[in-house]
Amino acid sequence: MQPDTAQSGNIPQLAKHKIKVKKPGQRSCNEKDAKGKLCGGHLKRWFFMSDVLEKACGDVEQAFGPDAEIYRCEHCRTLYLPNAQDPSGLNVAGRGTISTFGLTLPPKDAK
Repeated sequence: MQPDTAQSGNIPQLAKHKIKVKKPGQRSCNEKDAKGKLCGGHLKRWFFMSDVLEKACGDVEQAFGPDAEIYRCEHCRTLYLPNAQDPSGLNVAGRGTISTFGLTLPPKDAK
């Protein structure tokens, strides 16, 4: 599945997984529970082909293919597809948002 397909709103919802699309620079889950509280779990790259439980189910592989880039919340297990409009071009963890204080730290010296 191409990321532009995900942007158009044609996200296939699977029976055992809730699927969303990451916002540009998003690194934490924005899913709300029954009380309206944000989950806030970290989004991590999910290698579903090596997951024993997913291999038994197999619906993610059928929907997106064996080499799909998919992220999963570490708490609520919501799946996120990459965003084609992500400015970094690299979706793994991303750069995050820039500090509102403008603080920039110099890199550590290699010893």
